[in-house]
Amino acid sequence: MDQIIGLLPSFGSPLLTVAAFIVALSVIVAIHEYGHYIVGRWSGIHAEVFSIGFGKVLWSRVDRRGTKWQVAALPFGGFVKFMGDADAASGKDGDMISGLSETERRRTMHGAPLWARSATVAAGPVFNFILSILIFTGWFMWNGVATEQPVVGSLKHTPWDGQTLQPGDRILALNGTETPDWKQLVDASRALPGDVAAEYRIERDGRVLTLPGPHPFPPVADAVSPRSAALDAGMQAGDVIVAVDGVPIQTFDQLRNLAGGSEGRTLAVTIWRDGRTFDLSLTPRRTDLPRADGGFETRWAIGMSGSLVFTPATRPAGPIEGATLGLERMWMITETSLSALWHIATGRISTCNMQGAIGIAQTAGAAAEAGTESFILFIALLSTAVGLLNLFPIPVLDGGHLVFHAWEAVVGRPPSDRALRVLMGAGLTLVLAVMIFALGNDLFC
Repeated sequence: MDQIIGLLPSFGSPLLTVAAFIVALSVIVAIHEYGHYIVGRWSGIHAEVFSIGFGKVLWSRVDRRGTKWQVAALPFGGFVKFMGDADAASGKDGDMISGLSETERRRTMHGAPLWARSATVAAGPVFNFILSILIFTGWFMWNGVATEQPVVGSLKHTPWDGQTLQPGDRILALNGTETPDWKQLVDASRALPGDVAAEYRIERDGRVLTLPGPHPFPPVADAVSPRSAALDAGMQAGDVIVAVDGVPIQTFDQLRNLAGGSEGRTLAVTIWRDGRTFDLSLTPRRTDLPRADGGFETRWAIGMSGSLVFTPATRPAGPIEGATLGLERMWMITETSLSALWHIATGRISTCNMQGAIGIAQTAGAAAEAGTESFILFIALLSTAVGLLNLFPIPVLDGGHLVFHAWEAVVGRPPSDRALRVLMGAGLTLVLAVMIFALGNDLFC
């Protein structure tokens, strides 16, 4: 996950960072807890309290079903307290339950049938995944998807603006290599050396033309990653690196190879921005990046991402296609997150890839500063991460409760109250230890 959110632009003021983090977390927690609440209600389990935040209650009201809805002073989480719960972690209030009738006991979390309890617990993470899918679906429907054939959408502003491509041009071939789709255009672009002039065969208004143009993959910063060398040096999205250590470059691969071979040596780079040039010093950092095959590679990087010299033309996406792409995006984030955690646990990549509250807050600020769209996409990404985290089989998390339910289904009875107390204590200790470790990464990595 760290590498995905690393593609977002840089963060701004501390106030924006904190505010963005609180808003994002509150939205995700509200959706998560509402999943517990509504499925519990549908299953016949009564919710006594629905809280956003902890501590002193700032606002509350009781609805006609007897549920107290409240906002508390510490906006770093939330909970649903069901009837029969001793606390926000769904501990059992044995004395209270023992005094209930059979009908009343059925309305408690601990007296409901196993299926109702399991569905209520699972609903929190599921609603997080649904939120992510809905946001990604809306994003694809709003922005459209790239056309099947490579067609120029809009051109990026670069120092090589003497190009002859125009919006609407369909690229048929690049330097003699046929490009019937985007993959083949990208492959042909990456195979084209920087010292070879690019020649495009295009279709424009029914005519086939052969025209010169810029290299398809110039060293343009589409985005600058948070907590990166590029950000620390003052780079911005849209900057073009035209030279490294005094040597002119024209392709993104040239830049990547120079950074990758630096071994952490400081590079003198020349930046072109809005018609003017200036020099910066960049010190590449050792970075673990996900590969297409699901693994990771470690290399020296400056923390900027690039793409084609033009944005692809798009076509509208319908609800079904948008939902399919939204589901695929959510699943990709899940797979990448699990792969990263596995590689961290096995020592294949650095533990510094695990972010804590500070790192996540900084990324929230980055997304907010980049605009509403980026911030909403960040909420979708973080919602997937929260849903996935809560499914881990650790007591105090939803996944731990589901493990207890699975035990009950197999054995025929739940774990004893004493065993539950011990396991919940151990789970809480583990979660706190991981949070402290991740916070240490934010401060010292």
